[in-house]
Amino acid sequence: MKIVLIGATGFVGSVVLKEALQRGHELTAVCRHPEKIRLENQQLHGVSVDIFNTEKLAEVIRGSDVIISAYNPGWTNPLIYEDYIRGARSIQAAAVQSGTRRLIVVGGAGSLFVGPGKQLVDSPDFPQAWKPGARAARDYLDILKMAADLDWTFLSPAIEMNAGSSGSRTGAYRTGGDEPVFDQHNRSIISVEDLAVALLDEAERPAHVRRRFTVAY
Repeated sequence: MKIVLIGATGFVGSVVLKEALQRGHELTAVCRHPEKIRLENQQLHGVSVDIFNTEKLAEVIRGSDVIISAYNPGWTNPLIYEDYIRGARSIQAAAVQSGTRRLIVVGGAGSLFVGPGKQLVDSPDFPQAWKPGARAARDYLDILKMAADLDWTFLSPAIEMNAGSSGSRTGAYRTGGDEPVFDQHNRSIISVEDLAVALLDEAERPAHVRRRFTVAY
């Protein structure tokens, strides 16, 4: 497939990039600093595009099979809420303009429901520093649900997502819908490597079109 990956040098995006290339896909990596990509692969093309320049982004996307957005304006950005919503809307509009209908968005766990009408981000123990970004992803999901002109998917990671070490890519995971998936120890956890596996599995074999899903062990 021809994949456009937005946010290719970030915590999630950099791992998704490796997984996609290992599977033999042609990848256009959209990021602020393509020079930070250390991998060399004939199937990889790094592109620097202002995410807010919808028309230019649409030009880059045009002709692709699927867009994967791991966009994050930065957890320390004081305007993370506003920039996330604005950037996500621009990506969505660029997808429509480009004619590429398949859009997979990596969101957060904050929008998962942990009780009747109660989302994780609104829990008292949810880290205060993460709330603006988590609320942005939560609110964007509501916007995305109205996108009738896209075959979208929104992927929420497990509550705990760790950067792995050797052997952290197991290829195993379980899926859920709007509520966290817990293991036998009552933990909702996934490695970022296995999140990438689940994401590329969804790209190759769509199973959650116009839906949100979550993954955990």
